[in-house]
Amino acid sequence: MSASSVVLLPHAPSSVAVARQRLSADLHAWGVFATAVDDAVLVVSELLSNALRHARPLPSGQVKVAWQWADGRVEVSVSDGGASTEPRAGRPTLSSLGGRGLGIVEHLADRWGVMHDGVTTTVWAVVNAPYPSPNGDMAQPEIGDLRERVSSEAHVPYGIPD
Repeated sequence: MSASSVVLLPHAPSSVAVARQRLSADLHAWGVFATAVDDAVLVVSELLSNALRHARPLPSGQVKVAWQWADGRVEVSVSDGGASTEPRAGRPTLSSLGGRGLGIVEHLADRWGVMHDGVTTTVWAVVNAPYPSPNGDMAQPEIGDLRERVSSEAHVPYGIPD
């Protein structure tokens, strides 16, 4: 089994809550363990918050948030119109008010990275997200690759996945 969603959201702080709710609902519906859902939701929240704070919107004025669940992992990505700096995990001091977002992503995700395609920058992360099988063991859905889909689905309007 493999499942995915792609949404285009306004380049606005309110989009973080929308993305969190949609991802959480999808992962719960797909049967992913609650702790894995929490991790994936926090990761997408950090990636989207960074995009909204540091990057320009896509030419449409929006940001694209996508996720795919397969092979016991959820891959999330946020695509924006790029920024003047490259996304990287910071090392803030204890008294710093910010700069922890990608450090949190680095801690929760198996891996994360950045892709560039023309004016679009995509930051992605892979979070372990197994689901219970009927016999109580960890089950693994079939494999998929969100990173290839993200660049080919830039045209997908809000709430209407392929």
